[in-house]
Amino acid sequence: MIAIGGTIGTGIFLSSGGSVAGAGPLGALISYSIVGTMVFFIVTSLGEMSAYLPLPGAFTTFGSRFVDPALGFGIGIGYAFQWIITVTIEVTAAGAFLQYWWPNLQMWIPALVFIIILVCITLMGVRFFGELEYWLSMIKVLTCVVFIIIGILVDAGAVGGRTIGGDNWHIDGAPIVGDTAREKTVNIFTNCVYAFFSFGGTELVGITAGESANPAKAVPKAIRHTFWRIMLFYILSVAVIGLCIPWTDPNLINSVYASNNSAAPIAPFTIVFKMANLPGADHAINAVLLTAVLSAGQSSFYASTRTLMAMAREGKMPAIFGRVNSRGVPLYALAFVTLISCVAFVADIVGTGVVFTWLVNLTGMSALLTWMSISVIHLRFRAAFKAQGRSLSDLPYIAPFFPYSCYLSILLGVMIIFMEGYNSVTADPFDAVGIVAVFVGAPVFFLSIIIWKIYHKTKLVPLLEVDLDSGRPSLIKGASKAAEVEQDEFAHLPLWKRIGLKALHFVA
Repeated sequence: MIAIGGTIGTGIFLSSGGSVAGAGPLGALISYSIVGTMVFFIVTSLGEMSAYLPLPGAFTTFGSRFVDPALGFGIGIGYAFQWIITVTIEVTAAGAFLQYWWPNLQMWIPALVFIIILVCITLMGVRFFGELEYWLSMIKVLTCVVFIIIGILVDAGAVGGRTIGGDNWHIDGAPIVGDTAREKTVNIFTNCVYAFFSFGGTELVGITAGESANPAKAVPKAIRHTFWRIMLFYILSVAVIGLCIPWTDPNLINSVYASNNSAAPIAPFTIVFKMANLPGADHAINAVLLTAVLSAGQSSFYASTRTLMAMAREGKMPAIFGRVNSRGVPLYALAFVTLISCVAFVADIVGTGVVFTWLVNLTGMSALLTWMSISVIHLRFRAAFKAQGRSLSDLPYIAPFFPYSCYLSILLGVMIIFMEGYNSVTADPFDAVGIVAVFVGAPVFFLSIIIWKIYHKTKLVPLLEVDLDSGRPSLIKGASKAAEVEQDEFAHLPLWKRIGLKALHFVA
């Protein structure tokens, strides 16, 4: 639930239109399918490791254990910083969305209120965080489901008064934008970036595993549903946008780059709802966007504080960040994240925004490199598992299509980076700053690894020395009991209620 809640953010409601505008209706579907495949394989890789070793640091800890402590440091620094900057992005967006209703509202007021709310939510502990995330996610899930149904009815002519059918797939330039096969390929992979940002946060399933009651059962269950959720929420939503709205509609690309207080009226979801003659569509979507911001904001606080906590316990950050209160909340890590987020927010609204833009560019590349690193870590995990003579039957969950899933994920990541760079280099007019903006995260990521490796003289962990046991025994003891409780949870209910609840849990 936390994974899908963190994933359905403002990206699917706004950026999805940019993908259709840049690559065409079929091109956008291919872009989202490519990234969706990559995401599914990465989540299954992370799920296999997290179900076996449910540790709070997840892949940052796995990088240190299974590959090299320097890799764990590089991933951790990039990942924590990525989510800290995301906090700033989300609170800024919250203020802008509220300005749609109250244009004269000062930006800093709602931003400050949102930061206070997010800090209070985090202080309540993981249980309250999970409950709130469940209901926030439910709102976003229902919005996507309603949008898909309404979109199909609009396309079929059942509502809106005009049958569209496949007309928008046959207009000039469709279904894939580009005059040559090379241009079409470049457009598809370049627009994978829109999909990439829409899917961001899926890896949270690994971080939350360390605090779930029965990770050996909960993590595999969440991952099995990930594929179908990707198909439902992303692929079908993009397909509906491509069917109902022509790729030449300027609102598709404008919704991506519009200021947040003017994005709701031209968002793809709003356009389709207006085509169905639904009154107040812009206000409804603005409210959903506000919900998405709150959800993403609390996920950002959770991910950044837990990453810092795990790094502190491994000696990669100040030990004080590892201290927690009675609810398991790392207070000093939370204070640090709040402070840095506030400083970045002030720099954004007081300054010209140039520094903040560069910080956002840095985190984008860092996120992609983190995803690729998870596949590398999984390859080492399995290699160590085999070298130590362990059986795959010991794994609570086995990632499908291994090792090809890892190879494919890494290949797709490299292709996205290459195409982004190619698009920047061949841009007309030539923009050197744009090229640097695309790759700025890579040198920071690798430099942090190199510095840690040189300073601490770390080496690649030999396969026979990889720690596959620490932190596992105590969790396993509680797993069987938790499984029994979960198995009996709905046993007393009538059959129709059990079926309904299982369907609800599957979708949400």
